[in-house]
Amino acid sequence: MREFIAVLLADSTTPYHPALVWAARAAAEDSATPPPGEIERDAAVRLRMLRAFVSADLTDADLAGTTGYGYGDAARDAYERLLAALFGAERALARLSLVSGTHAIVAAIAALVAPGERLLSAAGRPYDTLRNAIAQDPASLVNREGICYDEVALRDDGGVDIAALQRALAARPTRAVFVQRSRGYAPRPSLSVDDCARLIEGVRAASPQTLILVDNCYGEFVEEREPTHVGADLCLGSLIKNPGGGLAPTGGYVVGRSRYVERVATRLYAPGLGDRLGPTLGLGRLFFQGLFQAPLIVREALRGLRFAAALFARLGYAVDPAPGAVRRDIIQGIRLRDEQELVAFARGLQRTMPVNARFAPEPGSVPGYVDRVVMAGGSFIGGATLELSCDAPLRPPYDVYLQGGIMAEHTALGALGAAQALLERGR
Repeated sequence: MREFIAVLLADSTTPYHPALVWAARAAAEDSATPPPGEIERDAAVRLRMLRAFVSADLTDADLAGTTGYGYGDAARDAYERLLAALFGAERALARLSLVSGTHAIVAAIAALVAPGERLLSAAGRPYDTLRNAIAQDPASLVNREGICYDEVALRDDGGVDIAALQRALAARPTRAVFVQRSRGYAPRPSLSVDDCARLIEGVRAASPQTLILVDNCYGEFVEEREPTHVGADLCLGSLIKNPGGGLAPTGGYVVGRSRYVERVATRLYAPGLGDRLGPTLGLGRLFFQGLFQAPLIVREALRGLRFAAALFARLGYAVDPAPGAVRRDIIQGIRLRDEQELVAFARGLQRTMPVNARFAPEPGSVPGYVDRVVMAGGSFIGGATLELSCDAPLRPPYDVYLQGGIMAEHTALGALGAAQALLERGR
């Protein structure tokens, strides 16, 4: 990274602001050494992936797909067995017809929480689109399906309040506890797998029959284990985030205990059909190859985000996680000063994108969000947040969330573009 920054700053075609030149050089030094244990964690994740593929005993025939109903789709069946093995789970459902993490989560809740039963969010208010789908929209699970929904507020430090969670479980029967690992659009720390383990232990002690569903988006392959390794009943997420490795063209997943995965499949398709249909349309190779290289791409994202954190910290902005902190997902929060800075940041980042670099992001309404949002992104897979992007709701405290980056140097270039736009605005 230091060599890349040196070459970049020496390029006379881009006259960087003097403060940015100083900050970039310092940030390259600050981010050169990974946090303690990161190299070992990375090696463990890669070894887990390699062993899973070797044990899967794939052949060329397993890469082929089907059309139509998708009966007997070899790629689908082999991919789901592989995903289940990677997550230490009994079964997986990974389908093109699950188009996002939100879709997978809502499908699972609808399948497992019946009208009149209670869903309890353990980590406070979920991210905007999910909370809208659960409780706010006229067709939400609360308003249309009739489920009961409550939230347990986070502690003042942003951690999960396990004592309050246990009190909430003791107060009335609860069918399922929902856990959001990532920070979403909130100034709170993302949860580690160890955090999830303590939460799961607390839930089991207070209410053994309650299901535990974990939104794993942005967290896959960042740590040595996944939440299903420590007792979660289901993990749910998107295949165009970490598991897709920059190649999966769409899809979502549900992985965990077999009987609950079957319930979700029945809800997604039809009773009697379960998970026995669903074509891969010849896209199997992209899913397998993307999954195989996912640990490498995730580590690139973490390396680039560590530089971005160091850069903006050097420029006087509050960042979370800090440059040298252990990371739990591929999201970097940066606190800006006002709405105008949010827009400037997004436009500066956009100018470094491989696709649509000439676009100028404008704040606007986005389905599922209460506040206006400004976004930057120019990805090869539409909406793929494993590729570099940023989102920012236009509301205090004016945090922008920088996400992903399949090449660390691209994330660094994007961070420099965003910082340059902020500094130019202040001239």
